[in-house]
Amino acid sequence: MTNRWGLIGASTIAREWVIGAIRATGGEVLSVMSSSPERAATYASENGIGKAVSNLDTLLADPDIDAVYISTTNELHRDQAIAAARAGKHILCEKPLAMTLEDAHRMRDAARSAGVVLATNHHLRNAASHVAMRAAVATGRIGKPLSARVFHAVYLPPHLQGWRLDNPAAGGGVILDITVHDTDTLRFVLGQDPVEVTAFSQSGGLGKAGLEDAVMGVMRFEDGLIAQFHDGFTTKYAETGFEVHGTEGSLIARNVMTQRPVGTVILRTGEGEQSLPLDGRNLYETGLAAFHAAIAGTGSPSATAEDGIWSLATGLAVVEAALSGRAVTIQTGL
Repeated sequence: MTNRWGLIGASTIAREWVIGAIRATGGEVLSVMSSSPERAATYASENGIGKAVSNLDTLLADPDIDAVYISTTNELHRDQAIAAARAGKHILCEKPLAMTLEDAHRMRDAARSAGVVLATNHHLRNAASHVAMRAAVATGRIGKPLSARVFHAVYLPPHLQGWRLDNPAAGGGVILDITVHDTDTLRFVLGQDPVEVTAFSQSGGLGKAGLEDAVMGVMRFEDGLIAQFHDGFTTKYAETGFEVHGTEGSLIARNVMTQRPVGTVILRTGEGEQSLPLDGRNLYETGLAAFHAAIAGTGSPSATAEDGIWSLATGLAVVEAALSGRAVTIQTGL
């Protein structure tokens, strides 16, 4: 069965990654919606999409569409996802799912009631590097994990600047853009959930309207493990990485907090160092293959609505911790 898609939002991420992944995993992109008719038409023409619409109801009324990909600004996700669920469309939604936990729960509940799949596009858990790290942790290759470190400070390229740096109402700022990804990747690799966070944020010159463009903090997890994170939009020359340190060894990953299937993972123990084998598959194709399997009833999404709720709850707790200067307990309502 070919899954037929509508795009809600004529976005950069859809153009660069998701349209190709849909097609590579057997899907078809039938329609794109933008609030600007001109942008929708141009985007459709440039990306080989047959229909361009400027109204959500028009896209959702199309009986040929099975699923939608939502990549609009964050404050629009809730209403668009709920409308899609009520129209019987499966939903892959960008992170964060919504601006508040209550809204994210409403989205999940609407999908449940309609019997459709709602997934969060947390692409990093699909990386071969993180899959390998998860397996190493789960099989005890580093003993009991004690600490972790994520460095995900990058430079936001000019073509992605805009609402992320100057629109608080749209959920701008580095925390809801990047720290939510750290949270999901940590949960995926460690196999446990964070319970508390402390953080300091920074406005280093790019963020406007009071928005942070860098953040550092520490999460405490269920069994006492502590995880340090550093996220930024202002860091031009750093590399990304992810480390997990245990009683019997360490996992050292470099250049892995990225959309591209690159990077390395080293396992370091008393016996020396070894590189873990990585298959280099496209992260978004892995995620779309899982989503298509979920639609077919033969699998589950890579990141569920509940995973999206966890990352949102943690991101909101980081925001509160940075503003208040105190440790904040993470509460998901799940």
